[in-house]
Amino acid sequence: MKKIAYIASECVPFIKTGGLADVVGTLPKIFDKKEYDVRIIIPNYTCLPAKYKSKMRYLTHFHMDIGWKQQYVGVMYLEYEGVPVYFIDNEYFFNGYNIYGDVKWDIEKFCFFCKAALSILPSVGFQPDIVHCHDWQAGLVPVYLKTIFASNPFYSGMKSIMTIHNLQFQGRWDIKTIKEYSGLPDYVFTSDKLEMYKDACMLKGGLVYADKITTVSNTYAMEIQSPQYGEGLNGLLSARRDSLWGIVNGIDYSDYDPATDTKIYKKYTIKNYKKNKVENKVQLQRQLGLPEDRGAYMIGIISRLTDQKGLDLVDRIMNDICTDGTQFVVLGTGDRKYEDMFKYYQGIHPAKVSANIYYSDDLSHKMYAACDAMLVPSRFEPCGLTQLMALRYGTLPIVRETGGLKDTVQPYNEFEGSGTGFSFANYDARELLNTINYSKRIFFDYKEAWYEMQARAMQQNYSWSNSAEIYQRLYDQV
Repeated sequence: MKKIAYIASECVPFIKTGGLADVVGTLPKIFDKKEYDVRIIIPNYTCLPAKYKSKMRYLTHFHMDIGWKQQYVGVMYLEYEGVPVYFIDNEYFFNGYNIYGDVKWDIEKFCFFCKAALSILPSVGFQPDIVHCHDWQAGLVPVYLKTIFASNPFYSGMKSIMTIHNLQFQGRWDIKTIKEYSGLPDYVFTSDKLEMYKDACMLKGGLVYADKITTVSNTYAMEIQSPQYGEGLNGLLSARRDSLWGIVNGIDYSDYDPATDTKIYKKYTIKNYKKNKVENKVQLQRQLGLPEDRGAYMIGIISRLTDQKGLDLVDRIMNDICTDGTQFVVLGTGDRKYEDMFKYYQGIHPAKVSANIYYSDDLSHKMYAACDAMLVPSRFEPCGLTQLMALRYGTLPIVRETGGLKDTVQPYNEFEGSGTGFSFANYDARELLNTINYSKRIFFDYKEAWYEMQARAMQQNYSWSNSAEIYQRLYDQV
């Protein structure tokens, strides 16, 4: 029996700000319980929903030295869908309505969390073979394991894996502060370990000390070894390329299934999608106040509205996209400039653009079912889940060839009759517009080819079970 501890700052269904939470909350459920004992360790934030808080039970508490002070560490416990979850309790660190805030405060909080996550193991009676750490918030776990905890026989032989969900976020601050908050020895703050451009970097620590590194798609694993995508860590990642695995994320196929989805207007399968999918479009047009037109080409964007997502490209060509017969539906929140931009275009083209500047799980499902195409023109994209959900609903992704987008969407080839979507290579507005116009031409003029592509898209399998098999191979190798 292999024992694995997932250590992370968020996890569905308890707390989520991004795709990291989906991975941590979904993957452990997939492994065969006879072969793998997988447990999760996350902070016990005060903002966790009351329905989970009320079911937790107290296990233990103790005081832990960290830096020059002692901190209270409590452990609460809950089994969720067959997976044991330990919540590290400390009101001083984990209070408030948001789990991330001021960077310096976050760094102190997650220094504490990393050390506490290892410290609780003996007292809860769990001795994992592997600690699987996610993003910079768990970056010091491999460092502690090989330094302060190395002389304790309980931890000897424990291996660590570091997963990068997004290399942009690194947990960087000045060396003096991180040394004080973490209590780590002086010798780890050198340029071959935690030091980075005169600062200390928690993610770098994890990448240096972990036994294996993974990231969330093959292409992203290659990209981050280059200066363009490496965020200053490309040298280290390229030096460790033999330990670096790219494993694409999955989605929960029971949650995202047009045949059983109760959130969409009309369910459909691969047998009747030609007839039923369009009913979803008409109903969504009605709900959003767009002209009801079965033949309209409806493009969707479901996204955080940030620079990473390629929305500056959309801004440059939005008026060209909004030609006759096209409707454009946006759902998401983020940077003020992009929220305002989509509202502005809705003002200019009220019959063509619907800007929904909020987040709604319910509306996202309705859009996956209703739209003809889903636009994901990202500047970079470690994995991306939007395109996987779109494929599942027969909504054809239009993506830039980067990271997980390149790995999961096969561009349409009219000569071979192959492909599951449309893609463009360079980060260029003109190229994006040409790709959108090409997709329109297929939609309006070559309907049979469009239907065949939808069928191929719906037959793709990006469920978690595929990814879990690759993770199992990795665990067996470690």
